[in-house]
Amino acid sequence: MLQAFKLAYRNVGRNKTRSLLSALAVGIGMALLLLMASVLEGEMKGALQNTMRLQSGHLQIRPASYEENKISLKWEDLIENPDQVVEKVKSLPQVTVATPRLVASAILTVSDESKGVQILGIEPESAANQPFRDGMLSGEFIKADDREGILIGNILAEKLNLKVNDKVNLLVTTSNGDVNEQQFTVRGIFTTRTPAYDESTIFMPLAKAQAITATENHASILFVLLKNSDDADAVAQALQSSNYKIATWRDQNQFIVQFEDFANAFFVILYLIVLGITATVVTNTLVMAVFERTREIGILAAIGMKGRGIMAQFLAEAALLATGGVIAGLLIGGALVAYFTVYGIYIGDYGISGVLFEDHIYAHLTLQNTLNLAVLTYIITLVASLYPARLAARMEPVEALHGSGV
Repeated sequence: MLQAFKLAYRNVGRNKTRSLLSALAVGIGMALLLLMASVLEGEMKGALQNTMRLQSGHLQIRPASYEENKISLKWEDLIENPDQVVEKVKSLPQVTVATPRLVASAILTVSDESKGVQILGIEPESAANQPFRDGMLSGEFIKADDREGILIGNILAEKLNLKVNDKVNLLVTTSNGDVNEQQFTVRGIFTTRTPAYDESTIFMPLAKAQAITATENHASILFVLLKNSDDADAVAQALQSSNYKIATWRDQNQFIVQFEDFANAFFVILYLIVLGITATVVTNTLVMAVFERTREIGILAAIGMKGRGIMAQFLAEAALLATGGVIAGLLIGGALVAYFTVYGIYIGDYGISGVLFEDHIYAHLTLQNTLNLAVLTYIITLVASLYPARLAARMEPVEALHGSGV
């Protein structure tokens, strides 16, 4: 076997340019696979993390009458005395944050322009709001006792040409069906880097949101964060009650999981296309080598080398090309992934309802994906060499010596 690799190394060096280009083709193919896998992983990981930290949490406690995609401010559809429930939730050792939130639909009006938005009444001092604090672009974060201030997203501010301290009107429907309108002041502008969220969400203190919607001492949900997301099912079981619905982050993000499955299936097709092109390059390289060395193959057969030995010779050459290609792929792909891990790929507003994609996708490459793709590339390269290797092994010595192939 060692002798076969020594001969293979010599043969690969006969035409250095062609061998280099073949190994480079394998390397570029693998680099593209690494980049595609890392982008997909980063996209799904980013969407899930954004949804959990901004919208779903690790757990949500909802009223028993809660209906998905329906915002109701009727008292029977809200959680009464949410602070009492929060204290119970916080007593569990797995919980880090639990805070009530009130969700309401509203129409924001500025001069002659209006925009449908979602009001999120929050407890400003809660640690659950840290992503919004970190994303403040201008102004200041709202305070619990502020009765006239709101926060708006940067996309909404740009579309309505709003700045800090500007006045806006909010029109909301109250719990009893009446319409309430009030003027507010923009205290600050934030970004979560998710255009869909930043265009449609405004924040105000929970107490003020309850007052303007006539939902005193009620909340739409309890937003819960855990020390470990894997504890979500256990905590949900511990909090089971006939008065509430407990939804884990998995329950709330099923669409993301389904979208990831679809994306994985689509990328498998792309993987096969890239590997097919790579395999074709390797096959062509070795077929050319077979016909260039027809006489040499005839001599080897004439002096007693069996077909499997000749076949092993070409497989060894393919193994060297695969090794060089995989190393090149790791270097090229690693550099590309490192760049897009830092700078990302700008996609703007993805426009998919229910999924909070950032305006950039950041690559995220796992060790498992790297090993899987390296092994897959290596195997495909060896499989691609089987045809030229068998072609060489099946040559008749006499015909080969005369320079004609099978």
